[in-house]
Amino acid sequence: MAPLDLLRVDFEARVNRSLSLPLAGSVVWTAVGALGLFLPERAATLALVFATGAIFPLAMAIAKLRGEQILGNPNPLAKLMGVCVFMVNLLWALHVPLLLQAPQFVPLSLGLGLGLHWAVYAWITGHPAGHVHVALRTVGLSAAWWLAPDHRVTACAAAVVLAYAVAIAMMATRPLPAAPAAA
Repeated sequence: MAPLDLLRVDFEARVNRSLSLPLAGSVVWTAVGALGLFLPERAATLALVFATGAIFPLAMAIAKLRGEQILGNPNPLAKLMGVCVFMVNLLWALHVPLLLQAPQFVPLSLGLGLGLHWAVYAWITGHPAGHVHVALRTVGLSAAWWLAPDHRVTACAAAVVLAYAVAIAMMATRPLPAAPAAA
């Protein structure tokens, strides 16, 4: 078994299918989408900005319940995923000015920006769930943003939740790499 394959087996053993973050994201984006039905668009956009900060803490709680090792995972692939999350968070340098100067773009920028790491997740796992998620998310967000200009927060949230639902189903049912046979 190649070294990368061994790292993938170890990664999978430590993260238990990595469902905590997409589950947490689904919960938060669903809540934001619901708020968008009742709040004016500016207030819904602010709710989106602040609610996305709850994804990681909620994911940590879910990970603890599911036995996922997210923090303190020594696997280099887990460290790569951490770097990707850091990279995604650097985009707040874009999201904040948009919030202040062109808030109608925030549902699109946050939706796209917070999902970029899924492409790397697909490479790490050697499975297309991440590529499917980020592609659905991108197409769905673009369509939602253009087609629902008066309800962008709710429409964009629905697109993100749909992409999460597909990815979660794929992640929960995909075959995991087998550990090498003992010599």
